[in-house]
Amino acid sequence: MNAVIKSVAYTLTHAPDLVVHAGSTQTTERIVNPESDYLKAITGGLRPFEDVVNYAPNQTYIGGMTPAQLAEIPMPWYENGLPQASRFGKFGEIMPQQELYLLLQICDSFDLVLLETDYAAKAAEEAAKHPMLVELLARAKAGVETAVIEAAMADGAEGLYQDGKLVGCVKKAHSIDENLSAHVILENLVSKATSVISLLNLVKNSGINRADIDMVIDCSEEAVGDMNQRGGGNMAKASAEIAGFTGATGSDLRAFCAAPVHAIITAAAMVKSGTYKNVVVTAGGSTAKLGMNGKDHLKKGVPVLEDVVGGFAVLISENDGTSPEILSESVGWHSVGSGSSPQAVITALVTDPLDKLGLKITDIDKFSPEMQNPDITKPAGAGDVPASNFKMIGALAVKRGELERAQLDEFVTRHGMVGFAPTQGHIPSGVPYLGFGREDIMAGDIQRAMFIGKGSLFLGRMTNLFDGASFVVQKNSGVSPAGSVSEEQVRGLIATALRDFAKSLGGE
Repeated sequence: MNAVIKSVAYTLTHAPDLVVHAGSTQTTERIVNPESDYLKAITGGLRPFEDVVNYAPNQTYIGGMTPAQLAEIPMPWYENGLPQASRFGKFGEIMPQQELYLLLQICDSFDLVLLETDYAAKAAEEAAKHPMLVELLARAKAGVETAVIEAAMADGAEGLYQDGKLVGCVKKAHSIDENLSAHVILENLVSKATSVISLLNLVKNSGINRADIDMVIDCSEEAVGDMNQRGGGNMAKASAEIAGFTGATGSDLRAFCAAPVHAIITAAAMVKSGTYKNVVVTAGGSTAKLGMNGKDHLKKGVPVLEDVVGGFAVLISENDGTSPEILSESVGWHSVGSGSSPQAVITALVTDPLDKLGLKITDIDKFSPEMQNPDITKPAGAGDVPASNFKMIGALAVKRGELERAQLDEFVTRHGMVGFAPTQGHIPSGVPYLGFGREDIMAGDIQRAMFIGKGSLFLGRMTNLFDGASFVVQKNSGVSPAGSVSEEQVRGLIATALRDFAKSLGGE
């Protein structure tokens, strides 16, 4: 029987100072042109935490409003905030930078994160009010004097800043190994921490006993290792440890932006095979992508919208008879020989798996491809990415005779949605709609949804190939893990069969 989507969690973490000091656009600019006007102007383009919470796409990501409600708000969305929005939504939360820094220290197993004494005390005081962070406070360490932080900075540590003021640092973990440099350790700790807060929200949302989680798959984009195994991992098990998943094992799956879809397909297969009962797919976000399009934004008078680190977690479990099923028998993938043209990609990821099911493109109620927020991508010259994907899918439906050309715009509206995810690489790749999709299916509003992830493998300079994968989630067929009949019913059927057999022999 197919595995099901049991629960989903989404989190965002505001990181304005990490935009300035850890985002790849800014760190590169600091090397190439340290006196640039952009670096001087960027702090003036950063948003306060209140604006980040009130930002409608962020609220949509954590479940504070639906994509349909977001579509009703005039663009640009950064000019039309939601007054008094909550940092907590039904799927997760938006975390302030101070809590992130404390969580970095909590996730640090090698005493590499230092926080200034007063700052650490205040962060712990605030975390004590958090419904999930409070349980981790025993892992927090005492703060240190500023002089200790400054000495570590002189020895290659990466600074942690709050409103431009030095409040801590992340030390390097090796004297010469670049893979354990302070910059890489910071990247990995942020990814780990944002995964951990997503895992904790998933536990809250699902109500699952943590001991019942068997396997964790991390599908983020960071590489954990040293000079002898640069990307050996295991981020999954490292995050599971902090989240208290004591009965779980874990491993990492990397495939650039397509990794979340690959990971969910893998998890569903594991559960369907009976290898594990409850598998969690998770990912933290990327500091490198903070402020990625900041130059274009500031040039056009747009605030730095790429100021949050994303995260998510998905619980995939045995069929419970009610939760939406992942159709493992018909997944899509971009093969080595598929070709890289838009039509070839959509054919491999959309129509090929649907043909196996005997379905048309129009039989899928909602498609969820790359769900980047157009408020971010349009000023940067990348256009509306989700809308472009929906139009390509619709155009292929027209070519296949499943849709009239005049119905294309209606198709995009009915079968698509506005983008609302931050441009964090893997974070927007299909999965942002999974929480809403699960709810829509269980409410009977839709029957099926397709989730599509794409990846640019050529970025690693090992191949020129493109990548992608897809899966369909549909309404549960109503069978439970034990089958369509209970154990008691099975015993009754056996007893009846034995009696009938005895009768056939002429006796009772």
